[in-house]
Amino acid sequence: MFTTQLADAAEKSNKSLAPTDLLKEEIDQVANIYNIIIEFFTNYSFQLIGAFIIFIIGYMLAGKISKWVLKLCLRHKLDITLSQFLSNTTKMLIVVMITIVALGKLGISVTPFIAAIGAISLGAGLALQGLLANYAAGFNIIIIRPFVVGDTITVHGVTGVVEEVLLAYTVLKNEDDVTITVPNKHIVGEILHNSKHDSLLELKVGISYNHNPLEVVELLKKTMLSLDIIGENKKLQVGIDEFSDSAITLAIRLWTPTVNLYATKYKAYASIYSALDEANIHIPFPQRDVHIHQVAEK
Repeated sequence: MFTTQLADAAEKSNKSLAPTDLLKEEIDQVANIYNIIIEFFTNYSFQLIGAFIIFIIGYMLAGKISKWVLKLCLRHKLDITLSQFLSNTTKMLIVVMITIVALGKLGISVTPFIAAIGAISLGAGLALQGLLANYAAGFNIIIIRPFVVGDTITVHGVTGVVEEVLLAYTVLKNEDDVTITVPNKHIVGEILHNSKHDSLLELKVGISYNHNPLEVVELLKKTMLSLDIIGENKKLQVGIDEFSDSAITLAIRLWTPTVNLYATKYKAYASIYSALDEANIHIPFPQRDVHIHQVAEK
C-alpha cells in the first residue's frame, strides 16, 4: 500500500512538471528564432541597407527619366498616347533593372526567377492568345498611328470619334454620346476609314420636271453655303443624281463635323425645304400613268 502511495505521488509530480518543461521548450524556440534574426541582421545589415538605398534611388531616378521622356516627346509634337506609352515603358524597364541590381546586392540569384517568369509567360501566352493579340495590335497602332485622338474612323461598320487609344482596345464615341469599345485586333489588318474630324453627309431631294434642274442646283449651293456647316478645307458638291420616274433627283454631298452629323442633316433638310418653297419649286409625289385599252369583241 505504501508503494502504491509513492507511485501515485511520483505520477502527480511528473504531471506538475510537464507544463514547466513545455514552457521551457517554447522559450528555447523563441530564443533560437531571435538568435537567427539577430545573426541575419548582423551579417546582412549592410547588404539590406545598400539594396534598399539602391532601390529607392533607382525608383526616384526612373520617375525623373520617365517625366523627361514625356516632355521630350511632347516637345517634338508626338501623339499624347505614344508619348505616355514610351514614358511608362521607360520607367518600367528602369525599375526592373534596379530590382535585379538590388537582389544581386543581397546575394540572391535572379536566374531561377527569370526561368520561372519565362515558364509562366509561356503558359499565360497560350491561355491568353486573344488578349495578347489585342496588346500586340495596340502596340502597332501606337507606333504606326493610323489615327489619333479626335479622328473619325469607321471599322467593321462602326463609326465614331476616337476618345482614347489603349494597348488592349480603342474607345470611340458617337454623336449620341455612346461609348464604343473596339478590341484592337479588330482594327489592325482590317479596312479602316479615317476622315479626320469630319464625316460625309449625303442629301437627296426630288423636283418636278417642270423646273430647270441647273437653276435649282445653284439655289441649293447658296443655301448650303449660307448654313456654315461644311468642314474646313472641304468642298461642296451639288448636282443631278438621277432622272427618276416622277422627279429629277438632286444630290448634295458635303463634309461636316462628326459630333454634329445628325443635327446638321436635319438643319440642312429644313433649309432645303424652305428655299424650295420660297422659290415655288415643287417636290412631286410618286405618280403612275394608267392606260386602259378596250379589247374589241370578236
